[in-house]
Amino acid sequence: MLDATLVFLVRENQILLGYKKRGFAQGKLNGFGGKMEDGESIESAAARELREECGVVVLPADLKPVAHLDFFFPAKPEWNQVVHAFIAERWNGEPVETGEMKPVWFSIDAIPFDQMWADDEHWLPLVLQGKRVQAVFTFEDDNETVKEASVILK
Repeated sequence: MLDATLVFLVRENQILLGYKKRGFAQGKLNGFGGKMEDGESIESAAARELREECGVVVLPADLKPVAHLDFFFPAKPEWNQVVHAFIAERWNGEPVETGEMKPVWFSIDAIPFDQMWADDEHWLPLVLQGKRVQAVFTFEDDNETVKEASVILK
């Protein structure tokens, strides 16, 4: 399975989400991240993807691991992936729009889950409360609806 990263910037009861403009998850709001490159650590990949997708620089040491997520898409197994999710509360620079993502700040109390992947509402509120999560999600044949979810607090 593919290893991928996901980073959420958090400040003063706000979370930064990115509107995906192209590629996988196009049209959805999501954290920032993507695939690891050969020889890259998970944290280095997360920092690189964040920089590429919204121009923000974060030190790998400032990435707080919050979730280990396994995703299964039976109708599209090439989408199966293990996602290592992080929260960062310290970074350099201001988020900027890139060819791939348009960053938007949201109140943590008003996250637009209806514009995100269906799994996010199962685990993201927990990590924003300071919990660590290990979860497995299996999607329906539409690749949108969660068929099965297992969320364990760590």
